[in-house]
Amino acid sequence: MVQNKIVLVTGGSRGLGKNMAISLAKKGLDVILTYKSSKTSALAVVKEIEVLGNKAAALQLNVDDSKKFDSFFMSLNATLKDVFNADKLDFLVNNAGIGINESLKNTTEDQFNEMVNIHFKAPFFLTQKILPYLNNEGGIVNVSTGLTRFTLPGYAAYAASKGAVEILSLYLAKELGENKIRVNTVAPGAIETDFGGGAVRDNKDLNDFIGSQTALGRVGIASDIGSVVAFLCTDDAKWINAQRIEVSGGQMI
Repeated sequence: MVQNKIVLVTGGSRGLGKNMAISLAKKGLDVILTYKSSKTSALAVVKEIEVLGNKAAALQLNVDDSKKFDSFFMSLNATLKDVFNADKLDFLVNNAGIGINESLKNTTEDQFNEMVNIHFKAPFFLTQKILPYLNNEGGIVNVSTGLTRFTLPGYAAYAASKGAVEILSLYLAKELGENKIRVNTVAPGAIETDFGGGAVRDNKDLNDFIGSQTALGRVGIASDIGSVVAFLCTDDAKWINAQRIEVSGGQMI
């Protein structure tokens, strides 16, 4: 029996990460997803994936606390063996994140550190530590933001940390190329989720404004992003490497 490829999605219990996990399962991949606090939500996603006929598991991980990464990988190792009968996985999706909207003059050092820890430090060291568990000819998808190309007031710390991830992706693609591991960045535009307090989803004026500034005339939904991430984790994307793929419907072009 051929074993499905396995993907780890951080922040996979809700929003974009949830849709990524389900989209990956629909492509035939088995999924390990992480959650910060809502185990119930994470297990519900696991159930959805199992209904599709794939294996899945959920592990707790706070990406803001790198000191816990070693214990997380001990849990990951055990889960690979117990649930998937495997020693390694094939893809990593560095998705977990939060948003703050604060002016430069009012951004605190704690807020800045949180943005860097979650959006740059975590992908850097999770990738470093997952390498012994990552099969050759697999891949990594780092999630950035359209805000690294266009600007909106209040996102300096968030967007700058995501910009660092985009550069990291290029270096990872270069260094991991010898193992035929592809590394790409997906940069979503404004999406209707609970991200950042659900502002894009719940604020009609903001939603309408962004839609008016987008070539396709609307803001994004989670499935617009999940399907692209899933594509990048298939053989159909085998020659896509070191790319920043913006998925924004043509926002602010």
